[in-house]
Amino acid sequence: MLFLSSVAVFSQNSSISGKISSDSEALPYVNIYLKKTKFGVSSDENGLYNLKNIPKGNYTLIISSIGYQTKSIKITIDTNQKLTRNFSLSEDNSLDEIVISGTLRPVSKTNSPVPVEVYSETFFRKNPTPSIFESLQNVNGVRPQLNCSVCNTGDIHINGLEGPYTFVLIDGMPIVSGLSTVYGLTGIPQALIERVEIVKGPASTLYGSEAVGGIINVITKKPTNAPLLSTDTFVSSWGEVNLDVGLRYNASEKVQGLLGVNYFNYQNRIDNNNDNFTDMTLQNRISIFNKVNIARKSNKVFTIAGRYVYEDRWGGEMDWEREFRGGNQIYGESIYTNRWETFGTYELPTTENLSFQFSANGHYQDSFYGETSYDAEQLIGFGQLVYNKQLGEKHDLLLGAAYRYTFYDDNTFATLNENGIENSPSIIHLPGVFVQDEVSLTDRKKILLGVRWDHNSVHGNIFSPRINYKWNSKDKSNIVRLSAGNGFRVANVFTEDHAALTGARTVEFDGELNPETSWNVNVNYVKKINTENSFITLDASAFYTYFNNRILPDYETDPNKIIYANLEGFSVSQGISLNADFLFTNGLAINAGATLMEVSVTENEVKRTQLLTESFSGVWSISYKFNSDFTLDYTGNLYGPMRLPLLGENDPRDEYSPWFSIQNIQLSKKFSNSWEVYGGVKNLLNFTPAANSINNADMPFSDAFDPSYVYASNQGIRAFAGVRYTLF
Repeated sequence: MLFLSSVAVFSQNSSISGKISSDSEALPYVNIYLKKTKFGVSSDENGLYNLKNIPKGNYTLIISSIGYQTKSIKITIDTNQKLTRNFSLSEDNSLDEIVISGTLRPVSKTNSPVPVEVYSETFFRKNPTPSIFESLQNVNGVRPQLNCSVCNTGDIHINGLEGPYTFVLIDGMPIVSGLSTVYGLTGIPQALIERVEIVKGPASTLYGSEAVGGIINVITKKPTNAPLLSTDTFVSSWGEVNLDVGLRYNASEKVQGLLGVNYFNYQNRIDNNNDNFTDMTLQNRISIFNKVNIARKSNKVFTIAGRYVYEDRWGGEMDWEREFRGGNQIYGESIYTNRWETFGTYELPTTENLSFQFSANGHYQDSFYGETSYDAEQLIGFGQLVYNKQLGEKHDLLLGAAYRYTFYDDNTFATLNENGIENSPSIIHLPGVFVQDEVSLTDRKKILLGVRWDHNSVHGNIFSPRINYKWNSKDKSNIVRLSAGNGFRVANVFTEDHAALTGARTVEFDGELNPETSWNVNVNYVKKINTENSFITLDASAFYTYFNNRILPDYETDPNKIIYANLEGFSVSQGISLNADFLFTNGLAINAGATLMEVSVTENEVKRTQLLTESFSGVWSISYKFNSDFTLDYTGNLYGPMRLPLLGENDPRDEYSPWFSIQNIQLSKKFSNSWEVYGGVKNLLNFTPAANSINNADMPFSDAFDPSYVYASNQGIRAFAGVRYTLF
């Protein structure tokens, strides 16, 4: 036995040693191991490693480190052989996404002078939802806000600013705005979404007057790299059914397309809070998306995309039927939505980098809110010419000329002429030009200067300047960004604020509504920490926005009215936020964030907190991937109290919402590269708002009926299960 043991030790006296580096600099904490064995070490602080006592045989040597491209080589080990192998690793840019939203041109996220947050399709799969509107609930500083507890319409808040201040783009084109602010955020097929980019703070210099609070840019997959077929279907215990399908096809040798379909159906009447109103609106929605890429000899881009959405939704008393639509017997809110969109990019056949981008959409709404009819039509056409030119080594110049046409008509007094009798649709022409120069002061310092001029055919000239500064350390592990700019917005109450239509309050305008203006400053700091077993990113921001002429609904002066007027004072949105990403080599990933803010309104030297705005919010996503291809995802959010709209001093409802948290858990299993099943539970704590949220629910046609007191969904705990299939 002693002899055999000594022979075994002697026969395993082989080793592999060397140094790991990148760009001639030593790389510490790199993992070096033999595939499918227990032999492995990490490089020391000088990049040196030594694998000892390796048995004779053929192996695959793996060299890996977070943030660098993994290397794999075949080696053969003989008895008593001492090999020396040095390796140089290249940076892995997949951890530094390419973004376009901050500067209107492709740039790595690290090099962008504008802070851009990127969320991939993997992030949204951790908590599957039937629409991008609901998917954003786990993004720090972003809150999908329900505006009506009857029909469940909503908008997206960024840093406490309401939905109309958030500009939603699809592939960089302005698609969701105006009338579609409330109804256009659903039905984007998630099977086609590659990533979502979010910029917090004014972006009016590049995107125009509506980008005051920030932008959300939904980037769809390219037909050239999308799967041949992808399907995602899930159902819930409440009776929700959602189907997403993506199909890549070749229309011809030069035309490649991507077809997407989303279908959502919910027809189950549930009233768990016993107020005789549906807890969730019944919906039947279909969305069809088609994107075409046309190959050209010059390899220049030519893409065209289109989408059609039809939705039939209603909420109201439990015994409401279609025959009661528009009547005063049984209360219901019924909305039919027809919407079409088209957009694209064409790079001109010139030697210069010159492209034309365009979009158009039509939104048609036929709706009743009890007895109140709201029929609206909106048509928007947009086009812009963009020229990008590198001037020497320091200047990256971007020039643009844009034009936007908006037609809006409805059956409210908002589109009556001055005599209040004849219908007078709103038509706005908005030509503009912008210029941006990204100046590389040094290898580690950049400054971005931009200015935009628009001419609104109703409100005149609009001037939007902007400045951004970025500094990073030599290894890019520390990044500081400073930004300042202004925003400009023209409000359209009936298209943007659902409270103007629902309930029994009378809508009143106090004088002519003038455009809002705002100024914003933002400080952003990013810290990257690369350790032996983890990759950590800390992202902290402080923001401050000051508003003049802000237009806010006044629920409090008269409990029977909603009064819209320009603020005779000012409004401030300020706060701090922190995001933390932890990625561990053992399969654990943690994403967490928190935002602390104050959004206040000061008028006649009286300061008050803005309605329906939380002072604190937190989000988290914790995932662990097991070796058996099981993945466990635990996601959630936490919100602090919000001040709520009451109907005067005698309103029995609470003035502030409670602290509340929505938490979800999911377990998924991959059987191959094609099949995946998943299931879990949503709203684990079964949180729902107070049962008396709808005031005077037993008399919905009375003056005291009010469904605008809403801060969270009435949908309680529920199970869900789904299956995904992908064919490459």
